[in-house]
Amino acid sequence: MTLNFITEHLLTWIVFLPVVGMAAILFLPKDKPNLIRWTSAFFTSLSFLVSLQLCWSFNREEAGLQFVEKLSWIPTFNIYYTVGCDGLSITMILLTTLLSFLCIFASWGIKEGVKGYFLMFLLLEAGMLGVFVSLDFFLFYIFWELMLLPMYFLIGIWGGPKKEYAAIKFFLYTLFGSVLILVVMLSFYFYSEPHTFDLIELARPGVLKVRDLNIFGIALSIADFKKVLFILLFIGFAIKVPIFPFHTWLPLAHVEAPTPISVILAGVLLKMGAYGLLRISFPILPQETYWFSYTLALLGLINIIYGAFCAMAQITLSQEKGGNDWKKLIAYSSINHMGYVLLGMAVFTTEGINGAVFQMFNHGLTTAMLFLLVGIVYDRVHHRRLDGFGGLGVQVPIYTGIVALASFASLGLPGLSSFISEALVFLGSFKVYPSITILATLGIVINAAFFLWALQKIFLGPLNPQYKSLAEVNFRELFTLVPLSVLILLFGVYPMPVLNLMKASLDKILTLLQAA
Repeated sequence: MTLNFITEHLLTWIVFLPVVGMAAILFLPKDKPNLIRWTSAFFTSLSFLVSLQLCWSFNREEAGLQFVEKLSWIPTFNIYYTVGCDGLSITMILLTTLLSFLCIFASWGIKEGVKGYFLMFLLLEAGMLGVFVSLDFFLFYIFWELMLLPMYFLIGIWGGPKKEYAAIKFFLYTLFGSVLILVVMLSFYFYSEPHTFDLIELARPGVLKVRDLNIFGIALSIADFKKVLFILLFIGFAIKVPIFPFHTWLPLAHVEAPTPISVILAGVLLKMGAYGLLRISFPILPQETYWFSYTLALLGLINIIYGAFCAMAQITLSQEKGGNDWKKLIAYSSINHMGYVLLGMAVFTTEGINGAVFQMFNHGLTTAMLFLLVGIVYDRVHHRRLDGFGGLGVQVPIYTGIVALASFASLGLPGLSSFISEALVFLGSFKVYPSITILATLGIVINAAFFLWALQKIFLGPLNPQYKSLAEVNFRELFTLVPLSVLILLFGVYPMPVLNLMKASLDKILTLLQAA
């Protein structure tokens, strides 16, 4: 009976086990930091193990939603606790639970306010997972907003010198996007018949019965109003991706956030914007998605080129001019890599959309590794200046090898996972937008340039004498890096386990878009 109860409610267990962990930590004395750390690790490990069970039980041939749970919540307004997953969401669930578990161990160096830190971290994990399983727009929005609070405090309390400014900027940007999403959510509710927040019902043809209306004295036709709704929803999600020009909160947030929070920010939170577009905007407003597709491809190209040049600037500019920061280089490279996601989403081809979602997954692995690696050396030398190292390859060869692996994976070296996803994106986009695709491939060259240049400045040449006693990576640090390294190598050689998880569900989304 107990086993059946667990298997019938896998998604609920995955989401709320971190909340149970929070409740347990509340009763622990704050002067027992190791007990708090291990309790957090225990509950994040449980959530990860349940997600593995979810993956094992997932029917890869089924295009529809699985493990659906629906419970009446606020019946007066037709609001339900509805959760489920398909090939799109299960990859994000696995990525979130894995990175959250590893980041608990990367958080062992947190010395101040340990109890508060791990409480906020577990709440953040619950919020992220809730977004990926929600099938009711109202529930989705609650989890979307829930992430704001812990992320604000995790950056604002445990961050770097400009932590307060970075936290406020992140909060305000994301809150602005959330207000736009709220407007669209209310519009969907009041213009659906019957009124509903159910994302599956809203995607059915004929449910949205938008009429001609007048807003601020401007008469809008049905078609125009739907386009306005799409743009509002797009901006709300674009801020989280982030898409140029809504990206300016990202580098500062990454630089000031503690290392594990940078990992979560890049590995999971950035994917939520793209996930929201695929889960909500594309199925509910397919004609408007098609109308916006060329603009989306152009924005993807801008992200690719702009992000790559900004990352390069970290090597060429001095610290006084905003450059010379290893962590900021990786932050800007994230803008570049999310551009490939946007390009793949914009072309409505099987290769493109599979490459886009696979790129979301791969970027989570590679960027998580890179931020963890920067955090390791920062804990030892207390700076991230690219010109402040030199010759570390001789002193810390294991660390150097792992950094090289993560860097080569991020620049898309064949045989590593990111190459497969980027190649799929280009295969899909070249058939639709050949000019944009050719320009986008320049991002690969710039990527290779700044990563190789960074490796040269940090690890090659004569050893900087002040690092002659620099310690090699320890067991705890390797524990966070080895699983990511194995997955990057595995999916670079054999990507089918992930692609098979996604394919049927993404084909269903693609069919809907192509019919629009």
